[in-house]
Amino acid sequence: MAVLLRRALLTVCLRATGPRTVPVSPALSAALAGARRTKKTWPVSFTKEELKERLTPMQYHVTQERGTESAFTGELTFSKEEGTYSCVVCGAPLFSSKTKFDSGSGWPSFYDLLSKDSIDHTDDFSYGMRRVETTCSQCGAHLGHLFDDGPRPTRKRYCINSASLAFKPQTSSDPETLPGPQAESKSKPEAEAEGTGPAKKDKTEL
Repeated sequence: MAVLLRRALLTVCLRATGPRTVPVSPALSAALAGARRTKKTWPVSFTKEELKERLTPMQYHVTQERGTESAFTGELTFSKEEGTYSCVVCGAPLFSSKTKFDSGSGWPSFYDLLSKDSIDHTDDFSYGMRRVETTCSQCGAHLGHLFDDGPRPTRKRYCINSASLAFKPQTSSDPETLPGPQAESKSKPEAEAEGTGPAKKDKTEL
């Protein structure tokens, strides 16, 4: 049990490498965690039995039990293929490959969303820290956390579990996706040309 607890704390610390991580007292943490888990009705819902039948154990653990996969183990972590990343539970489109970057964290990272309404943000006070949890706005699936240490132009880092995502490769018949609602004014090639984009070779990702 002690080993599992240490492992969980290490995982949290690895993900929480941004300025949003601040100490919180255990008492406040417990109280706010309880409030955080207040049941909410989502536009799309599935029974527990249905989800356990079509999701892998890891996908179910991450999306339904707010779990975290081990760093550098997700099959989509290092993917550079062009396409769209969707919620593995309901299929709602969440991220474009155009905003994916290597943060060095061991989890898929994005600096913007496909749509500003595709994800819900909630304060998460688990493990005695304050973080921002991200969930699918359609089905409530746990995705990961949001930090303020990403690249320009948004400075955001959506640290997402690979197990929360489904990937659809882009085809020649698919319409081209924009970088994202917060970054649509500056394209990825333009950002790289200015030396501010996530693909800059000598940039140290956090």
